[in-house]
Amino acid sequence: MKTPLKVIKADGAAEDYLHTKVIGTINNALDAVNQADIRIAEQLADVVTYYIYQRQKHRSVTTNEIFSIIKAVLTSTDHEDAAVELSESHFERKLKRCRIEVVSVDIQDLADAEKVCKEQQSHSRSRWDKGRIVDDLVTEHGVSQQTARTIASMVEEKIFNMGITLVPASLIRQLVLSDAAVVLRAQEQLQAV
Repeated sequence: MKTPLKVIKADGAAEDYLHTKVIGTINNALDAVNQADIRIAEQLADVVTYYIYQRQKHRSVTTNEIFSIIKAVLTSTDHEDAAVELSESHFERKLKRCRIEVVSVDIQDLADAEKVCKEQQSHSRSRWDKGRIVDDLVTEHGVSQQTARTIASMVEEKIFNMGITLVPASLIRQLVLSDAAVVLRAQEQLQAV
């Protein structure tokens, strides 16, 4: 039995390669240029997955390599606009991550909310890092790595959509609890089927 291909994430963590993530990424890129078609996304993802498995001898691939291969496949199949959109989206997300800071304030009332903007001490602020959510869920709560990454991604998406750059730690905790409840409930329902 072959060992599954591992994806090395930007933070150094490793997880199993998921073909469905590639399908989703390609379909989202096509959708961004009003060309969403799940059949085309599946066919292009098949090409990406085939290429990755054929050239990998070490049984691991980085997210950057996957990203580059997806862009190359999109470009070589007359979907240059989708490849450009994928790149722009990728860099926009990186920029958002760099601009967001977490403030160690537990907001209970308006006076606490005022502390968020006034707090200038560097020890009370830290750069946004969804990996910290993953680590906490795995080490403190025994959540699987893949489930923790799903929850952290959901929280990150909500933070991005809010458009704020100073995020209270208490807000992150509430979002994590809410999204964890949704994911864990969905997992229980899938197991019951």
